[in-house]
Amino acid sequence: MNDGSRPPDTADKSLGDIVGEVSEKASLLIREEIELAKAEIRDKVSKLARGAGVGIAAGVFLLFAFIVFLQALAWFINDLLDVETAIWAGFGIVTGILVLLAGLAGLLAVRWLKHGAPPTPELAIEEAKRTREELERQSIERDQVPRTLDKGAA
Repeated sequence: MNDGSRPPDTADKSLGDIVGEVSEKASLLIREEIELAKAEIRDKVSKLARGAGVGIAAGVFLLFAFIVFLQALAWFINDLLDVETAIWAGFGIVTGILVLLAGLAGLLAVRWLKHGAPPTPELAIEEAKRTREELERQSIERDQVPRTLDKGAA
């Protein structure tokens, strides 16, 4: 028999049990949110590290290109003085290849750095906002339950 004062078959648990269960679930939810944030940070840091590594490689290629360019320039000046061979052309081609590689590595570095920065756990933040909104919505609904019961008893 349902007279409106007690919901049917839902008051089997004591208030302490319900509070303990809610506390346990809230704790689990917080732990899972923290794990999600950690996973997001790890992903973004790995992208940043990869981009930084390729950026360093681009710098190394440019350093090599500069060294080869200086050698080619030295050979060119040597050829200007004695026009028997054109050895400097080979050094110029190698310099061009190294500059091309440095440009490619630099473009990859910029692309990867843009994807990883800033390292914020966006998914975890969004999930926490949704959780807070849901808890607030349930709190509002719980506040309205006693008013509904009071109206039903009157």
